[in-house]
Amino acid sequence: MRPEEIKRVACVGGGVIGSSWAIQFAMKGLDVTLYDINEEQLAKSKAQMHKSLDALEQFKAITPERRAEIAGQVKLTISMEEAVSGVQFIQESGPERLEIKQSILAQVEEYASSDAIYASSTSGLLVSDIAAQADHPERCVGAHPYNPPHLIPLVELTSGDKTDPELLQTAYDFYQSIGKEAVLLRKECPGFIANRLQLALYREVQDLVMRGVCSVEDVDKALVYGPGLRWAIFGHNMIMQMGNPGGLTGMVQMLGNSGDRWLADMASWTHQPDNWAEVAQPGVDKEMANFPDYVGHTNEECAKYRDQMLIELLKLHRKL
Repeated sequence: MRPEEIKRVACVGGGVIGSSWAIQFAMKGLDVTLYDINEEQLAKSKAQMHKSLDALEQFKAITPERRAEIAGQVKLTISMEEAVSGVQFIQESGPERLEIKQSILAQVEEYASSDAIYASSTSGLLVSDIAAQADHPERCVGAHPYNPPHLIPLVELTSGDKTDPELLQTAYDFYQSIGKEAVLLRKECPGFIANRLQLALYREVQDLVMRGVCSVEDVDKALVYGPGLRWAIFGHNMIMQMGNPGGLTGMVQMLGNSGDRWLADMASWTHQPDNWAEVAQPGVDKEMANFPDYVGHTNEECAKYRDQMLIELLKLHRKL
């Protein structure tokens, strides 16, 4: 199967992730079926989808007419047979429990075409385990999105021990064709790439606060208004490349071992502080209270501001 042959997609499992995937696929003109286990859950998924569309429309990423077109591309169902019959690509976003994902895959294989690609949104389970009992494990890949998938382009692709390499490449090319930025793990690795980078940074955030070096608010400010601005444009290797006339090599040679003293003082523990929430929550509450009104002072207000900023960044990246 070639990526351009993928015209119909099933999103199996709704919620925040599945409904967001449905928007992503529909925005690219694909026919989408969104499945959930019962009418109550399906109604919640539909509401979540329209909440996301509200933000896209409000911040002028789409027109009201375009919104109607996107919503019209998504068909809702509680029938697995209806959801996956005749589709070329299946995006599973069920609960992050191995037995549930295996059960979902078994149901999908009962009705789906034997050549349909099955991509799990798993955030940590191994594809080899998810597909251990599958009839067609060669058609299964891991496709971990960053939340929300329709606004954050990253998708981390993993394969199982029986995944067909050509199918993995097809999945990669398909995601790229719909505006995602796919990265491919060459071997299975706990936490994949982005979450490991995020956790490594967060360990240092926690350590700086716990040692009394700075406040919760100030460590967030240092990240947002320093490296975070550059990281929203380029990755760290590219930042190094542009930081010296000699490129990355010149930067490394210039810096030498100057960072060794910092590394020796940085956190290296492998167990997060048990009382971190007790220390951090009051700092986060103060930080939120100190935000200007246009950012907001509640989780809901700040999430709305986050979505607006993501939409504007995506426009700059020409992803919207």
